[in-house]
Amino acid sequence: MDMMKLATQLLASKLGGDAGGNNDMVQNVIGNLLGGSGGSGIDLGSLVGNLQNSGLGDIAQSWLGDGDNEHISRSQIENMLGSDKIADAAKQLGADQNDLLRGLQNMIPQVVDKSSSGGSLLDSVGGIGGLASLAGKFLK
Repeated sequence: MDMMKLATQLLASKLGGDAGGNNDMVQNVIGNLLGGSGGSGIDLGSLVGNLQNSGLGDIAQSWLGDGDNEHISRSQIENMLGSDKIADAAKQLGADQNDLLRGLQNMIPQVVDKSSSGGSLLDSVGGIGGLASLAGKFLK
């Protein structure tokens, strides 16, 4: 499954209007917000590492397993990604910041969950600690 395609569809569906209709722009914004140091695609290791570093490791753990996904608030997403990055992304999309945050609130857990279905992502890197450690290596 193409995670960027899934992420783009999920976020675009929450944005609507001109922003939701421009998949290239939505992909660019997702890459800038979730692409780690590379700024393209979705860097799951960096994303989970950011969650862990923001005190949201339990939430990330729920998404990585096959059970129910815990809720993440818009303010937690904004704190994790940075209000400046959210404001810039909303401006680039021509969208309201709250709409963007609602879209990310819906999209991020689903993308992480789908990426780790069956535990393969977690198992391959040694659990959530291994994934956070992997993220740390990318950020150095």
